[in-house]
Amino acid sequence: MSCSLSEFCQFQDICSVRDHLFPHLKQETRKRATDASNEEKEVGWEDDNWGSWDLPETKEKEVLEEEATGKSQNDFWLQDCVVSLSPTNDLMVIAHEQKAVFLQPKWRANEKGKDEIKYSTLWSGALNLEDGEFISSAICIPLASQKRSSTGRPDWTCIIIGFTTGYVRFYTETGVLLLSQLLSEDPVLRLKCRTYETPRHAGVTEQQEELSILYPTALVTIDGFSLYQSLRACRNQVARATAAGSECIQPPPLAYKKWGLQEMESIVDHITVGVVTSCTFDQMKVASILGGYNATIKSSPPAMSQYVTVGSGPYAGFFYALEGSSHPLLSHVALAVASKLTSALINAASGWLGWKGKQEAETPQKQKPKVEPATPLPVRFGIPDSRRHGESITLSPCNTLAAVTDEFGRVIMLDLQRGVAIRMWKGYRDAEIGWIQVLEELHESESERPPAPAGAPPRPAAAPRSARVAQFVAIYAPRRGILEVWSTQQGPRVAAFNVGKNCRLLYPGYRIMGLNNVTSQGWLPHTYQVCLLDATAASVRTINVPFHLALSDKKSERAKDMHLLKRLSGLLKAKVISPDFQKEMAQLLIDVKYPALKKQGLEAVLSSRKLSVSSLLDVVGAFLENVQSQEPASMDEDLVQFCQSQHQLLQLYSTVSQLSRDQPGSPPIEVDETDLPVLLRMEEPVLSHTLALLDGYRQTVPPPAPKGVAPFPVDLFLECLEAGRDGVSVRKIDDDKSLALGNFLFWKCLCGEFSPDAVWQTLEAAGCRAQQLVSLLLTVWLNREFDVLADVTAVRNLHRCLTLITRMTGCVCVRACVCRAGGIDKTWDLHSVSPWWQLLRALCVGAQAVGASLLAVLAGRSVAIGTAKAIAGNAADAESPMKELTDSWEALSMDMEQWNLLLRQTEDCLLLNTLLHGQLDPHHRAVAVADGSQGQTSSTASVQKLLEGGRGAVADSVAKWVVRQGLPPDALGRACRHRRPRVNDDGDDGGGGSGGGDDDTREDGGGTWAEPPGSDVQSGAYASLSQIVAVLRAASERFPCSLEADALHAHCCWEYVVRWNKDPEESELLAMAARHLKSIRNAHIKLGISIMMWNTFIVKRLSAVAFLMEKVGKPPKERLCRRDVGLSDKSLCSFVDSCSQLLHTIMEADVERDEMELPGLEQEEAWLASEGPACLTELALEQPAVHYPLVQHHYLLCCVLHATLRFSLRAKPLSLFDARGRNTFFKDLSSLPLLPSGEMDPSLISVRQQFLLKLTSGVVSAMATPRLGGASGPSGEDGAVRVALGARAQDLPGQWPALAVEMALHLQVNEDVVKRHYACELYSAGLDPLAEEACLAVSDHEVFASQLLMLAGQRLSYALLHTQTKDGMELLSRLPPMLCTWLKAMDPSELRCTSVPMEATARLVTHVLDLLPERHGQYNLALQLVESVHALSR
Repeated sequence: MSCSLSEFCQFQDICSVRDHLFPHLKQETRKRATDASNEEKEVGWEDDNWGSWDLPETKEKEVLEEEATGKSQNDFWLQDCVVSLSPTNDLMVIAHEQKAVFLQPKWRANEKGKDEIKYSTLWSGALNLEDGEFISSAICIPLASQKRSSTGRPDWTCIIIGFTTGYVRFYTETGVLLLSQLLSEDPVLRLKCRTYETPRHAGVTEQQEELSILYPTALVTIDGFSLYQSLRACRNQVARATAAGSECIQPPPLAYKKWGLQEMESIVDHITVGVVTSCTFDQMKVASILGGYNATIKSSPPAMSQYVTVGSGPYAGFFYALEGSSHPLLSHVALAVASKLTSALINAASGWLGWKGKQEAETPQKQKPKVEPATPLPVRFGIPDSRRHGESITLSPCNTLAAVTDEFGRVIMLDLQRGVAIRMWKGYRDAEIGWIQVLEELHESESERPPAPAGAPPRPAAAPRSARVAQFVAIYAPRRGILEVWSTQQGPRVAAFNVGKNCRLLYPGYRIMGLNNVTSQGWLPHTYQVCLLDATAASVRTINVPFHLALSDKKSERAKDMHLLKRLSGLLKAKVISPDFQKEMAQLLIDVKYPALKKQGLEAVLSSRKLSVSSLLDVVGAFLENVQSQEPASMDEDLVQFCQSQHQLLQLYSTVSQLSRDQPGSPPIEVDETDLPVLLRMEEPVLSHTLALLDGYRQTVPPPAPKGVAPFPVDLFLECLEAGRDGVSVRKIDDDKSLALGNFLFWKCLCGEFSPDAVWQTLEAAGCRAQQLVSLLLTVWLNREFDVLADVTAVRNLHRCLTLITRMTGCVCVRACVCRAGGIDKTWDLHSVSPWWQLLRALCVGAQAVGASLLAVLAGRSVAIGTAKAIAGNAADAESPMKELTDSWEALSMDMEQWNLLLRQTEDCLLLNTLLHGQLDPHHRAVAVADGSQGQTSSTASVQKLLEGGRGAVADSVAKWVVRQGLPPDALGRACRHRRPRVNDDGDDGGGGSGGGDDDTREDGGGTWAEPPGSDVQSGAYASLSQIVAVLRAASERFPCSLEADALHAHCCWEYVVRWNKDPEESELLAMAARHLKSIRNAHIKLGISIMMWNTFIVKRLSAVAFLMEKVGKPPKERLCRRDVGLSDKSLCSFVDSCSQLLHTIMEADVERDEMELPGLEQEEAWLASEGPACLTELALEQPAVHYPLVQHHYLLCCVLHATLRFSLRAKPLSLFDARGRNTFFKDLSSLPLLPSGEMDPSLISVRQQFLLKLTSGVVSAMATPRLGGASGPSGEDGAVRVALGARAQDLPGQWPALAVEMALHLQVNEDVVKRHYACELYSAGLDPLAEEACLAVSDHEVFASQLLMLAGQRLSYALLHTQTKDGMELLSRLPPMLCTWLKAMDPSELRCTSVPMEATARLVTHVLDLLPERHGQYNLALQLVESVHALSR
């Protein structure tokens, strides 16, 4: 019970505040970091300063001085700031020069996950509105709310800033300027506030609220009521202007008084004491001094406002202003309201809105408001000290004392009523002062009354009195980095704290403005009197001072008790323990008088780990005997009950510890595994299969870190339990303590080291609650899963413990049935559900350790069967093994149905976890798993998690595991069954895949397993694909509906696309999602998943791609792609390709779904009670139908985008469509917008045709590039096909030409033009076999023949004119003149490939001759060309 310095708030990022206010410190920090990194670099021998004349000591000293200087500038920046904290701790202001930062406390989670209050930046910026003005003072005033529901609480906080130009401006928490007032043209020195305080007793003058502003030669006081109403009106105008943009209404002007302080050389600080009245004697004394013997006085003394200033000449001045001597002035208010809540700097730019008119407000130059003259107020008296200059003055909460600091490092306390100095502290240079007012706790002071003498009549009840008030002064000395707390007038120092030198002591000295004698009677929020702001630790702390420190040692029994507690604490901390240690400790506890301190001392003794249990029992026993020996009138019942409960708990701890020590070497209970089926009441084959599942699960699950049972100290035992009249109960403790308590009580019983009967008898005698004990028992069992599964026969010990705890007194087993030690009530209804068994099942359902949970379910089920049989009339046979396992009474029990259901659910969950912990061999993975995914631990699926996860929880868990392992999609088809689709007609669906899938499943996975799945998979080792498929097939047998092939493929597809969305550069993830999507057989599910993928992940990114390519007009570069799309230029092509495949899948599924009925969403019988969010397949089936032409329209755009990116074409994709077509892009696929129809503009068709021709040329160029690059490339027809296949591995040879023809059909371009161009490009590239195939699709033979004739002429021209062989020259001389002239006009450079065999050219010319009609003008030329080519080819 001493002074404490407690932290109540931290800063989220105080460095950002410093960098904002002091930008040069940020630059210096970066510069020093850069210099330090440069110095760490290696230097050559020439730069090693061998010839330096500087001594090493001198250089080192200079470096240290530079570091100290830079450090001091960075560490002590807070001393140069103006800091103000709201007393309700809802806002803090830190300002420097022209900038300010508003901070607000918010709840945020720390590193450990616990919530803490941290200051975060609410607003920051510059507040100066004129050049050269700086912030000189700031204050935060919370304003009271006028709502009935929050009477007495703060509504909002107003920030008042004083500037060096004389302006005083009022702001909201978000930096919005409300008022701007110019009361004097001198700089503002200090802003102080006084709020309403309830008078402590009658006779004290009620003080009014006011705001005081100190100037070098004047003091302005603003009435609190006027200020409160004006600020509320301005804030309402800001809200109204922000909402509607209407013009603001002029708020009422401020009422203030302005005093001209005279007869002082300089003033630096002030306080306003309030209204004071002098006593009659002082009034008569002053009148006689001033008026003489015959002076007269008034019957009532005059009321005066007292002001005290500090500075120089005199050192402290006392001013008194008579009430009514000066009339209040009306201010010229300058109101600045913005239509939007922006910064104060932007708000100020909107102009002054005061008494000016509209035209005057629009003038470019602002006119300063009128400054009223001050009313002269001379100093009445002062404390003269010509050498002493005051720096600050702080008023006490009782308005009778004030603390003054001066430049000599003194702190002087003044008595304001007498005007004298009453105390001085030395050695506190640059000190900061704060006052702490503490109320007395009345229930403590009542015990200080001495007891009545023996035989005396009882004293009358004391009248209720008000609590006493104690005041302390807090002094922070920044030069020494110490914070001290002193009694005010004569008392000693009560506390001292080392806090550092970079702190600020914040003392507001006021509370909430706007309260009165009515609203202040209700609930008031907690306000902080003194706070310490530590910039180094980035925290704010408050000082807590107990009331008893203000009392003297002679009058305070509590001080004596505190001294005894300190001695007791010293004994507990002593390293050497004396022989009379226990007696001395007990005597110290007995000598303490206060019951609260007695309890505190006893708690300290019980929390010590130096004392043994026997010593604690002796001490607590002696203390309890002394307490009970007191008179009943002076006995504290709470203390007696506390001692009795602790003594009872110590005895329980001693008994349990003695039991474990008495039988340390007890042999384990011999267990015959053949007795387990009888004990667990299960058939032997079923139990063998269950144990085989447990063995496979144990081999798959990674073992935990080895841990032993740590000693359980007695203090932790007392912390976990509490004893009362109803017995011993467990407190609300965390999981770690609960596990430690369970290990102490039950683990040795579960291990079989000794029989649990003695432990349960001890716990039953202590009155422990069975519900809490069974919770502790199962907590230990479930947390020791790996140890339990290593020896499955430990379930016998669990069975015995559950049997004993079920028989305990007070264990409610069923409705209207209480199990007692001697017998069992037979009023149990077998058709009801027992709350006791429901509790056990609830603990098993929520367990993460599924293997241990399954054993607990087996044991609990067996105990429940035995209890039910005993209640049914076979109590004598309840302990003997059952011979018949399926009696008629078992089938009728509701509890048995619940146990059997939980057993089935736990077995399913066990097999599912065996699958989820499997690791596939990396060589069998379909996609490379990223490092982050590969390192993730497999999540454990509990029964509760599956029940709360809804219908798709199982499929979702398995899908995440499939994606994490990279399992191929075809493996899912081999392991999981496909739902046979139901078609509308009577015939078969024609797809034998479904039946084949069922046959495969029945072939390998039906019935029970000869070898359980997962038994051959070791923990931490990789499994082969066949082993993983076997476990997955077994899991699908357990979950035939949840793990149906289409549902699992849908979840895998969704999981892949979610992972791709997190890392879009991994294009393989999106490709795997497409593979799983295509594996879905049901068209309804496929269509729904496709639509969800499109709307959630694809459409937004695809629209960005389209608009970016439309803007650039070509494939964009890396920087633009990452800026607008979030993808690299290399991944952009594969993304658009996947988009086109997705749209094509949507069109196919939309057509196929008309031939299928909606699939039925079924659920396993054991999991019908699952509740949670809708599964993915259910959401897919709820998707609306798509508009097929709109999907086709988007598909056409994707094809254009893909072609542009694939072949690096220069084109603007969206420009290929008209305005109506462009407006329909990226709308909802289920909408019905106006699509392009009718004839198109010929110019647009021409642009489309040019694009398709470029596309065809790009396709042929990509096919011919590998052939032209190598001399030893493939030749002939097969070689050309292989070259075409090599152009792009994932593109079929005929894909792009066929796609170009399809695009021409939809773009209203003559497809025959595209076909002719494609064939001509193939001939130009020398791919004659492919060109001959393409010729078959051309319709217009005459035009096509003319084009081919030009190609043949170019080839022959190259062979005759450019190669200049002997045979060619002879042939050229024999050619007809017309043919020769035509060949010379040909340009062979237009050919892609000139080195074409003449035989291929001969076939080309022959084909041209076949296509041309005889009446054609070029027929004769073709005949001559045929003869020439055949002559040359011979």
